[in-house]
Amino acid sequence: MASALPMNPPDANPLHTRQSLLGRLKDWEDERSWRDFFETYWRLIYSTARKGGLSDAEAQEVVQETVISVAKQMKEFKYDPAVGSFKGWLKLITRRRIADQYRKRKPHEVGLADAATDAGTRAMDRLPDGAGDTADAAWEADWQQSLLDRAVELVRTQVSPRQYQIFDLYVLRQWPASQVAASLDISTAQVHLAKHRVQSQIKKEARRLEKTFL
Repeated sequence: MASALPMNPPDANPLHTRQSLLGRLKDWEDERSWRDFFETYWRLIYSTARKGGLSDAEAQEVVQETVISVAKQMKEFKYDPAVGSFKGWLKLITRRRIADQYRKRKPHEVGLADAATDAGTRAMDRLPDGAGDTADAAWEADWQQSLLDRAVELVRTQVSPRQYQIFDLYVLRQWPASQVAASLDISTAQVHLAKHRVQSQIKKEARRLEKTFL
């Protein structure tokens, strides 16, 4: 029988893990780390831009410009919980890139965008880090959703196609367990077991991602 793992291995230290993974982004040639970063957070940045009143094309440009800004400034970034988190830093950069898009608009385009917002509120005032708990809550909710979406993507490649198919039908598409069982010629017990296994893996992956960038 294998010996038990030590209670606190070096790489299990959350601060050590964050510093290590954030450190990899300081290397522009580390394509894997940058791909992981992009795949995890592009939806968050895009969603924030769209909620801020930007068009699809403008939001896509915000995604690209935010990633470029992070890359350019990453070498100077130092993870220090006492000063601020990576999460907060990314929110600030995203907000600035959204503001850039508004500056690129012609005056009459800005006026139309403002008129379309609720109660005539300027679209820029709705951006994260603007003011108050509502903006912070919106960013936090989108942050968590981006981690969950990425975790699902990763777990899909880690479990068997059969297990993921069951999870997709039962959890994501919300078919009744009896319908999933009949469709795949399995028992309802197998449906619930697959759901439990895949969900547990997704939660584990989401926690890992959360520890990576805070």
